[in-house]
Amino acid sequence: MTRTSTAAATAIGLILSAGAAMAQEQCGEVSIAEMNWASAELMANVDAIILEEGYGCDVSMIPGGTNTIFASMNEKAQPDVAPELWINAVREPLSAAKEEGRLQALNDGPITGLGEGWWVTSEFHEAHPEIDTVEKMLEHPELVPDIEDPELGAFMGCPAGWGCQLANANMFRAFDMEEKGWKLVDPGSAAGLDGSIAKAVNRSDPWFGYYWSPTAVIGKYGLVMLPFETEWAGTENWDGCIVKAEQDCLDPQPSSWTESEVETVVTAEFLEEGGIAQDYFKARVFPGEVMNAMLVYMTENQANGEDAAYEFLIEHEDVWTSWVSEDVAEKVKDAL
Repeated sequence: MTRTSTAAATAIGLILSAGAAMAQEQCGEVSIAEMNWASAELMANVDAIILEEGYGCDVSMIPGGTNTIFASMNEKAQPDVAPELWINAVREPLSAAKEEGRLQALNDGPITGLGEGWWVTSEFHEAHPEIDTVEKMLEHPELVPDIEDPELGAFMGCPAGWGCQLANANMFRAFDMEEKGWKLVDPGSAAGLDGSIAKAVNRSDPWFGYYWSPTAVIGKYGLVMLPFETEWAGTENWDGCIVKAEQDCLDPQPSSWTESEVETVVTAEFLEEGGIAQDYFKARVFPGEVMNAMLVYMTENQANGEDAAYEFLIEHEDVWTSWVSEDVAEKVKDAL
């Protein structure tokens, strides 16, 4: 190779290296799933604003539910990012997609303090600090008397037709709650479930039952989740019995509630081309109490995801500025 050709090759190499570095520093196009529940709508819009204003990304939003978004990402590699994917709903196909290299989790904890389980009111929790686990609560049905049958304790389950209705009914049997003096109450609807909590809190009545977080109800009424002393009894018991109809779950075993897992999931293409946007998604974590407060705001103000995102960025600057550099933070602030 001549001196001239060597110099040319060196120059080309430098150009290619510079181009690769520039590509990593640039953001480009990013498509984000805007899923059809409040916390996911909020998160997607916060992501969009920060990526557009702070990093100069060209962001598009793709609406959809868990199954449709997952299928599209898995089969068509679109959208690039699902900010709040609840893993229990798609565990098996997601595991396969990860193993086969189509999808990956960039953040395995985008919201803290989330989960399903059995809750009491904060007033009850303060009045009975000794009842700090589910098992201790189950020994005292007299503390939560049923309205129609005060001799029994009222445990508020899920409305018929919901997936959690089966799980709660089988957990009720697994812990022998009927024998311990409890009654499994069907709230009838989502409004009935939420209304039972609101009524109990407003009247300073005790309440014990199923709910999940993050939700506006948890944020507004300050329910306290009781931990289980009983250890997780395994996937075979949960997936093979607890979540099934009673006739398919003849011998449910006591267990803690299955762990709720949420991830920010991206496509393989985004992993290769996402550049600086990847670092943002890895760092972005919403504190559970802040998310619950934002869901209360959305409910009380009938705010959509975009409106709530701006409210979050204005009112919770201390949270989101910890995810980004000072330069990016200033660009976002200037755009608000």
